[in-house]
Amino acid sequence: MKTQVIAALKADYPLPVLLAVAGLARSTFFYHQARLDRPDPQAGLKAAITEAFEAARGRYGHRRIHIMLTRAGWQVAKKTVLTLMNALGLVCKVRRPRRYRSWLGRTGTTAENVLNRQFSAEAPDTKWVTDVTEFRIGDRKLYLSPIIDLFDRSVIAYTCGPSPTLELTNSSLRAAIATLPAGAAPLVHSDQGFQYQHVSWRTLLDDAGLTQSMSRRANCLDNSMAENFFGHLKEELFHHTRFDTVAEFTTALDDYIDWYNTTRISTTLKGLSPVEYRAQALAA
Repeated sequence: MKTQVIAALKADYPLPVLLAVAGLARSTFFYHQARLDRPDPQAGLKAAITEAFEAARGRYGHRRIHIMLTRAGWQVAKKTVLTLMNALGLVCKVRRPRRYRSWLGRTGTTAENVLNRQFSAEAPDTKWVTDVTEFRIGDRKLYLSPIIDLFDRSVIAYTCGPSPTLELTNSSLRAAIATLPAGAAPLVHSDQGFQYQHVSWRTLLDDAGLTQSMSRRANCLDNSMAENFFGHLKEELFHHTRFDTVAEFTTALDDYIDWYNTTRISTTLKGLSPVEYRAQALAA
């Protein structure tokens, strides 16, 4: 920093005076000035990091950027990627979770916690989780109800609406059931929201031969995979973009979920996107 300041001022002031004020030896100044004139040996890597960060729309931290670089043929340590991202001012967006809180009372029939925090799945369509989250756009609200497959964390189906109604959650479940191959009968886990206690939800599950599971009362960790998806969605899209209308946000939401399923790499999925992970597993 001192060298850059002196170099900028030496046309207007005597160099010995500037060196004396800065407390810098003449040889030291010329050494660092020569270094400033050299090409940056990490310029190519910095450009690749910046390109990867921008391609991920600013949603990746250094671990996922490192995965993208290694895929592109770079041999670089994660700590080097972190250091260069900090130097370039490339900071992944910070999560500020805020979600819809379902009423904790009882309006229907609850189910046992069959899932019991066993969040891994050996095959597609064996364990699904679901929940509802809220978004505020101006003076309006939008609610999202996704069905998530624990095998690859993909969003199988989802619906949006202005209120957390029975139809909101039932519609997403019907859409997910419609994707099931013959013979598949996943466990479907939720919290104890009134929608999931209602007879209409249980009827949809029974008619499709699916097993119902519920978190324990007021225990969000029992459904942490749904919470995790909502956290990523709000961190990577909602909290860092201004949306003037619900329609504008809905369009961005559709784009995000498509990107999340097909492109967004996950360290949990061995650096693959949900679609890539499922395709690789089914091809094995």
